Amino acid sequence: MVSRRNFIKAGAALSLGSIFSASALAEQLKVKMSNGSVMQTKGAIDKSAALPTNDVTNAKHYRPESRMGLGGLAAGNGFNTISSDAEILTMLNAAWDSGIRHFDTSPFYGLSLSERRFGDLLRNKKREDYVLSSKVGRLLTPSAEPLENSWHWADHSPFHYKYDYSASGTRRSIEDTLHRIGVASLDIVYIHDLSPQNSDMGDDWLKYFDQAAKGAIPELTKMRDEGIIKGWGFGVNTPHAIYKALDMSDPDICLLALQYSILDHKQALDKTFPMLDKRGVSAVIGAPLNGGFLAGRNRFNYSPKIPGPMQQKFNAISDIASKHGIDIKTAALQFAEAPSTVSSIIPGARTADQIKANVASMKVTIPSEFWSELKSKQLIAENAPIPT
Repeated sequence: MVSRRNFIKAGAALSLGSIFSASALAEQLKVKMSNGSVMQTKGAIDKSAALPTNDVTNAKHYRPESRMGLGGLAAGNGFNTISSDAEILTMLNAAWDSGIRHFDTSPFYGLSLSERRFGDLLRNKKREDYVLSSKVGRLLTPSAEPLENSWHWADHSPFHYKYDYSASGTRRSIEDTLHRIGVASLDIVYIHDLSPQNSDMGDDWLKYFDQAAKGAIPELTKMRDEGIIKGWGFGVNTPHAIYKALDMSDPDICLLALQYSILDHKQALDKTFPMLDKRGVSAVIGAPLNGGFLAGRNRFNYSPKIPGPMQQKFNAISDIASKHGIDIKTAALQFAEAPSTVSSIIPGARTADQIKANVASMKVTIPSEFWSELKSKQLIAENAPIPT
């Protein structure tokens, strides 16, 4: 019988990342929204441009080469929206055909649904041709009973979950993920949802952090040092766990969801990024469109409640963007990708049209006057990096 340790280690040599050039896209790409409206990617698109990449030659910690990837929340029927397997596979193929080679998923997304659907694409690709990340912290168990709190997963897979940040739970979670996706290795592993914002935990998140400090953190460090994974870090919606971990461990890369966007970025700029920079740790930005709000959805950061100040800022930036011949989604994606601390952004998508529009947005030339006006009107921070 093959041990869990050897099962995981056997695939380590296969995990090398690379980036393919992107194909040309139409200048105006329409995206159907949940409310029936249509958003267009506006602006002068460089059809020959490839997606931006990182210079990783002398990086101490692992960084993915591509500066744009794909988040897997929507592939797990997130936001209580049901998508068919065929629709998600069409979206994933569009991502691949558009040059995206960085894919992020999680056992939690649809309770394995996202991982399985990602596998429909990735198990047929050469492992060295893409970067793959998933997460640990929850173990799934089959159950015929409905999940009492289904979060925002519509028609999720028939599993329940329990939290386990121990060393053995971490190994078990990774093996389960590899089976579900149908691949031999992961490049990045994130310790998931250790945050007071997690309603399962609240103030008890510190107890789970202590378990991770004794279990998941040293185990992932060992796996990195053995070459089983390339890097590890935290995938969280608030930075609390990252701040604590930087004082007692050596993560490589952290997934910051809901923490850096054109609407809300002060704490990341003033505290989180400097702490990461000091240790050579990069950030992957999840939900750079604030959970779809910046792409026209009627939700903000996974909630149907849209804060008044955020709506006002959205309207003001949209007006200025329109004056300069671009759209706010395009500005938001490029803004999130601009800081040197950021190694990649991973906006989610549900349809092929959304993928194409996001990729097109990264190829739009945004006039410098747009950014200057946002700063002069204090709509973005004065010290915020802007695209060049």
